[in-house]
Amino acid sequence: MGYREDVKKIKALADENRLAIMRALQHGEKCGCDLLDELNITQPTLSHHMKILADSGLVDYSKDGKWMRYRISADGVQAFREMIRSYARCDCEDTNEYSCSCNR
Repeated sequence: MGYREDVKKIKALADENRLAIMRALQHGEKCGCDLLDELNITQPTLSHHMKILADSGLVDYSKDGKWMRYRISADGVQAFREMIRSYARCDCEDTNEYSCSCNR
């Protein structure tokens, strides 16, 4: 994956509402109507944030009548963790070098 896709994923979590949505979905799938009540946001606001989360791959969704059901994507979260790990590491971690500036 390229930097552009990585930035898209990082930006998806760089918002208070989207972090609250991810927290709300930690306990399982939820209907959009439940998220609206729980987070005290409007339907257009929820739709906007869910589109960003879904486009980033962090959230999956399905239609249930007139409502949408949302859930955290296990594959998307795993890919996000691996992506962050690729940036937030130092080569000296693999060699246990004590002379590396990361260990100071």
